[in-house]
Amino acid sequence: MSFSDKILTWYHKNKRDLPWRDTVDPYKIWLSEIILQQTRVAQGMPYYFKFIEAFPTVEDLAKAEEERVLKLWQGLGYYSRARNLHAAAKMVVDEFKGEFPKTYEGLLKLKGIGDYTASAISSICFNEAQAVVDGNVYRVLSRYFGVATPINSTAGIKYFKSLAQEMLHSGNRRDYNQGIMEFGAMQCTPQNPDCTVCPLANGCMALEKGTVKELPVKIKKSKIKNRFFNYLVPIGYDKGHNKITQLRQRKGRGIWQNLWEFPLLETESEAGLGQIYNHFSDVLEFKGEPQITLYNENAIVHKLSHQHLHTKFG
Repeated sequence: MSFSDKILTWYHKNKRDLPWRDTVDPYKIWLSEIILQQTRVAQGMPYYFKFIEAFPTVEDLAKAEEERVLKLWQGLGYYSRARNLHAAAKMVVDEFKGEFPKTYEGLLKLKGIGDYTASAISSICFNEAQAVVDGNVYRVLSRYFGVATPINSTAGIKYFKSLAQEMLHSGNRRDYNQGIMEFGAMQCTPQNPDCTVCPLANGCMALEKGTVKELPVKIKKSKIKNRFFNYLVPIGYDKGHNKITQLRQRKGRGIWQNLWEFPLLETESEAGLGQIYNHFSDVLEFKGEPQITLYNENAIVHKLSHQHLHTKFG
């Protein structure tokens, strides 16, 4: 039995029951793929249902206000995905008359769609001969074939795409592509895969050489940047003596573009109450002398892939 046949056989026996597996509607497949980028299935599935309920068709999504799209996306992070999702929906409606392109090359023209997403949609929806390569596929192929080329290097990206294309099932591309991703997610897992029950064990080079834990190889990322955010939460009263505060829409480019936040004082290092008091007027107009207290003496650290945010509220 060939590599691709083994993957298909395993998939048909072990695949998870996921809502986007019951359709070949490119809108729903595209939506699921964008949501699941950088997101686990368990976390992403509620968002998939929320978006389908709010925007049953690509036309509904295209007509929506960006603020509503971002609100529904809240909690998933990487907000550029939501903006690109919205922009691509408008492109489908305005430039393609509401129909998704049916080819890999056509799909690449849509905002936010790269090689992986175009391959997934074209193969799953239209059975086009395009191999998907995501983190799970990198792991399966690098271990099975014993490839130590870094998966995030230029050479590695090119090599694994070629290898994935070579391994693509000649007939059932739709299930094979979903199958190899599922295999990496459930069987050939990043940590402690159970190789004793793996249908690929007999031909796996990493298992034979004892390098399962070392593969795939990935070049270490650049140094993580630390940023220090001090949010000022002004509290006042309206004419009805109800408490009010102030939010601002973030301007300029960046991953939080157009999102709402409290007035922000960003400092070079962790700031104490005195420094915040001395500089609050840089970001907040206030009549008289304010009373400033810290909600949290110790900064809350939120870790992103490329930066760590040290956040205080006052």
